[in-house]
Order: sequence, then C-alpha cells, then structure tokens
Amino acid sequence: MGSGFASCCIFSSVLLLAFMLGQGRNVRRHHVEEGSIGLNYLRQAASSIDGDRIDPSGKIFFKMEDLKVGKTMAIYLTNKDPSTSPHLLSREEANSIPFSSAKIAQIIDFFRFSKDSDQAKAIEYTIKQCELEPLEDELRFCATSLESMLDYASSLLGKKAQLQVFTTTFVGNPTVPFRNYTILAVPERIRSTKMVACHTLPYPYAVFYCHNTPKSETRLFKVLLGAENGDRVRALAACHMDTSRWDVDHVSFQLLKIKPGSSPVCHVFPADNLVWVALPA
Repeated sequence: MGSGFASCCIFSSVLLLAFMLGQGRNVRRHHVEEGSIGLNYLRQAASSIDGDRIDPSGKIFFKMEDLKVGKTMAIYLTNKDPSTSPHLLSREEANSIPFSSAKIAQIIDFFRFSKDSDQAKAIEYTIKQCELEPLEDELRFCATSLESMLDYASSLLGKKAQLQVFTTTFVGNPTVPFRNYTILAVPERIRSTKMVACHTLPYPYAVFYCHNTPKSETRLFKVLLGAENGDRVRALAACHMDTSRWDVDHVSFQLLKIKPGSSPVCHVFPADNLVWVALPA
C-alpha cells in the first residue's frame, strides 16, 4: 500500500476539487445537505450520545493501539456524491456574498430560505462556528473558496513548500454508512511534520473549517479497510498524540472511555474532508 495509495488519494482529491470548483455556478440553486454536520475534532462535545445510545455518525474514533492489521472496528463512513454536494466557489464569487453573523438575515434572504428552515439554521451554525475564538494551540480559518484554502494551507506549511492533499476514498459505491471494517494491511504513516486539516461544514456552497495545532503532535496514516461484503476504503486517519486541551465532554472520550491527555485519540476522515501536508525537503 505504497505510492499507489498516495497517487490515488491525491488524484482523487484534485479531481474532486476541480469538479467542485467547476460546478460552483448558480449558487442560489444550491441546497444545504440535510443532516450535514461539520465536525470540529477539538471541540466536539458528546452531543451524539443520548443516554446509552450513541449516534453511529460519531463512531469514527479509535485508540492508537487499534491501528494494526486484523483489527475490526465499527466505523461510520459515507461516500457522498460530488454532483449533489455543495460546490466550491471561486474567490470572486465567495467574496461577493456576505459571510458574517451580523448579516445572517441578509444571507438567508440571498439564498431564498425561510428564516425558520433547517437550511437557515445550518447557515447560522456554520457562521458561528467560523467566528469562534480558536482554542489554545489552534490555528484556524474557514475557507469559502479554493483559492482561500490553498492560500491558508501554504501560509502555514510554507510558501515554497511542495504540498500534497489527501482524503478518504472508496473502492466502489457502498450504500451502508455504518458497518464493521477490518484493517487489511499495515497502516502507512505519512511522513510530514506539518499538516492542515479541512473539514466540511453545512452551507449552501462548500465551506471548509481548516486548522492545525502546531504545538501538538498529530500523526497521519493511510489505512486500507475492508468490509465483510468485500467493499474497501482507502481511509485517511489521524492520531492526536496530546488531547489534554480538548473539551472534557468530547465525544471521543465517552466512546473510548478515556480521559483528556490519558491516551492518543485517532479518527478516520470523512470522504469529503481534505488534509494538506508539506512534503519532506
């Protein structure tokens, strides 16, 4: 699982970015995906836990000791269709549309949503997430265009650095999002000291919450997963080595039954998330 995996991940990401940008027209016709949730992995509270019942969509976390061949885990992964997902806008288009909590009413009106609709609530949620103060040891930015995402990644990883982008990709088109997956090959660590993770947020066009934690070590892995029916996923996973600054109510601590700072926390990236890394010199 060497260069072929990387090439597939990078090529797929570039195609996805190009498609999303190329389709970013007639923005008022776009819709917020129902049930779409943007995850901030440092802040995510245990909102997916209701008593003893755990929302399957929160089951993306695991311990670093589980990152080994033959380990089977229940993981929630969806393969979204780019043609029906919100699209990236050009910088010019994105800058022409307000994006601030002071203008939420204007934004909702621009997209022709009812103020009480789920879409309006998603717009308000995303903008508020983007305006939160960063946590300690967190650098963050909400990218509303491909250009702004690239600018932000290069500003953190180095203006002259050679960047690679990785994502999770599916082999085939699985229809069941929550299932048991087994690690089929030795996970391959991506050797890079710097990374910027960009997570999607629910919005009429593509908005990415991009961040990194320069003072905390994060290890990035390529993991080949296989389901019982033969479906395979070339998953991208991150292991956060220091979770001492995370919210004590973070869902991962509830799921893994650990405390902040007691153990690394790993998670797989959804297929619509992107991770930028600087190649070793």
